[in-house]
Amino acid sequence: MTSVPLMFAYLASALCFILGLKQMSHPRSAVRGNLIAAIGMGVAIIATVLDPSVAGYTYILVGLVIGSVVGAYLALTVDIKAMPQMVGLLNGLGGAASTLVAWAELQLNTGQTTDELIAIGLSGLIGSVTFSGSMIAYAKLEEYKQFRTPFALPNQPLINGGVFLLTLLLTFFLARTASEGGQVGLYLLITVISLILGVFLVMPIGGADMPVVISLMNSYSGLAGAATGFVIQNDALIIAGSLVGASGVILTQIMCKAMNRSLTNVLFGAMAGGGKVANADEVYANVRSTSPEDVAMILDGAQRVVFVPGYGMAVAQAQHAVRDLSKLLESRGCTVEYAIHPVAGRMPGHMNVLLAEADISYDKLREMDDINPTLDTVDVAIVIGANDVVNPVAKTDPQSPIAGMPIIEVDKCRTVIVIKRSLSPGFAGIPNPLFAMPQTLMLYADGQEAVLNIVKEMKANA
Repeated sequence: MTSVPLMFAYLASALCFILGLKQMSHPRSAVRGNLIAAIGMGVAIIATVLDPSVAGYTYILVGLVIGSVVGAYLALTVDIKAMPQMVGLLNGLGGAASTLVAWAELQLNTGQTTDELIAIGLSGLIGSVTFSGSMIAYAKLEEYKQFRTPFALPNQPLINGGVFLLTLLLTFFLARTASEGGQVGLYLLITVISLILGVFLVMPIGGADMPVVISLMNSYSGLAGAATGFVIQNDALIIAGSLVGASGVILTQIMCKAMNRSLTNVLFGAMAGGGKVANADEVYANVRSTSPEDVAMILDGAQRVVFVPGYGMAVAQAQHAVRDLSKLLESRGCTVEYAIHPVAGRMPGHMNVLLAEADISYDKLREMDDINPTLDTVDVAIVIGANDVVNPVAKTDPQSPIAGMPIIEVDKCRTVIVIKRSLSPGFAGIPNPLFAMPQTLMLYADGQEAVLNIVKEMKANA
């Protein structure tokens, strides 16, 4: 039975979670919201540890110290471009923790009710799917050779559906089994099959769709946590897990809409078909290159400039140089905006975080749907490291792996400057005909170096 002080502490934590989540819905208040939610979690942890029914403080303190040190180290040392990988890793560890807690509860306690056994089975199922799926997502984001190419078995969605039904059936048997040994055996079987299901769900998904996977796995980790909350009868864990699960599903739906994907296909691992890939040599036959000097001359007479940031900007750490260029342009009376694709980078909001780090005003950020209708009035679009999110093939080729995905339509702009190291494909692995269009010029260089050279040339010509 939960004590009254603990109930009030959990209520305070829940209010912090809700308020923090609300604050995180807008970029201006996101940092404050994250802090409020962290305070809520701190209150929940302290209240739980101080509860008289808790025993084994040595192991608890060791776990708190190790977890805090590792978490702080990761947060302080992770490169901004590796943030999606870190999010994927943390999602997976959350799922693994839920699975292990449910297993421990099954072994330590006897005589669980049917409801508790169902919660244990679901915790193992969702937690294991989250762990293995997140690890595959991590490997894809790190671009490990063995995982980058999507792989699917014949009739993969049907196989995934069948495996999922099998895990539900095993959970039913777990709830009906009286033998302690039988319960542990069934739970381990559920866990192993669910680990395989997580791999099946994520392996067929292409790199361009990985932001959706990260959002979905975040939702799964929350649902696993909520199920584990029912297992150990912890109200704070139930509330926090439910909030994460619900918000993750909503975000996943928003991402699917932004990419013209079906949530059903995401859930059953059928997002990415093979598709037809054009020959790069043919696509890039008429590509034209440029130099920082020429770009400076083009920008000298521009009245409206739009930057389109992508993952390459994160890799080059070019956001501060971009800020300097935008300030220089604005000082000359030019209107500067930033076109943000919902899935630019490797996770939702990746570009927003980068630009915020460079103290670029949120008022200058424009969502894809807002800026696309006016791109035909843009004098110069500067694409920095983005590839798939500006690829017109998504609109013109129904056989393409990214067919139907809404893009930032920079091909409408009067001049397009693309800053890339080379003509290498984006995460989707397909060539981009935008690079060969008559209004496009390629500036081959590191993103930061290229932008700084443009700034230098513009100042020299002033």
